[in-house]
Amino acid sequence: MRKRSEPHTFEQRLHEQRLRLEDELAHLPDGGQRDALAARIDQLKTAAEMYDFLKLGEAAAAAR
Repeated sequence: MRKRSEPHTFEQRLHEQRLRLEDELAHLPDGGQRDALAARIDQLKTAAEMYDFLKLGEAAAAAR
């Protein structure tokens, strides 16, 4: 029987996606596709920040 890999957390998936896109961005010339990719990277950073913020609020609520 095949061993299942460990599930990746949301944070890990965001980080890996951001790294992959940043690598792709480094190889693109200036233009619309590069701008769209940079915007997507910004969205991933924002999503990670929002997740961290929500996690802190959840931890504070659990501590009460």
